[in-house]
Amino acid sequence: MDVSSAVSQRISTRAFLDEPIGKQDLADWLQAAQRAPSGGNLQPWRVIVLTGGARQSVVDMAAQTLSKSPRGEPTDRPIYPEAITDTQKARRYRVGEMMYEQLDIPRDDKARRLQWFARNYRFFDAPVALFFIIDEGMGHGQWAHTGMFMQTLALLAEERGWGTCMQECWGTLRASLKSHLELGEHEMVYCGMAVGYPDREASVNQLYTERAKLNEFAEFRGF
Repeated sequence: MDVSSAVSQRISTRAFLDEPIGKQDLADWLQAAQRAPSGGNLQPWRVIVLTGGARQSVVDMAAQTLSKSPRGEPTDRPIYPEAITDTQKARRYRVGEMMYEQLDIPRDDKARRLQWFARNYRFFDAPVALFFIIDEGMGHGQWAHTGMFMQTLALLAEERGWGTCMQECWGTLRASLKSHLELGEHEMVYCGMAVGYPDREASVNQLYTERAKLNEFAEFRGF
């Protein structure tokens, strides 16, 4: 598979087959992604890979925590900033509506929508879960570089026939995850990722989100 094909077909996979991925295959995948860009070669990320009982224990922890605090835990690193543009708000709203249309869940069926959203905290039943760990002292540059590493993993996963879903939702449980994963004093969870073989027949995996046209985000000068 060429890079352009991997970029074109990558989606946020939200339905997976009940098919495991071996430890050595995962290790090779992670090692290959180490060629991702890293400013100053800091490589600020650390990765915790979970499957089986270790993965299930995180799912159980999340269910217990969210039953007490449905909105998650306080954080000084919110998933979205308070101030986003009307265009960005519209994009965020639109992608949600597109997903629920694929799932045939109407807007007024809030119970089913909440049930679906809760699947985030089950990694959408993917057999493998990743957590990306970063030192609390790292700045926006290192967060960006960690994102580059995650994108590299996502594209390499496409080459292997795997699907991925980057899950910022786990940022709402950083305090509990810090304890559960026994992180270092100054470490925190940046993001999660669900990994597995995609169920290509699932309706939710037919969703390809809209992207802005070139003239909306690119400006050419001096040509």
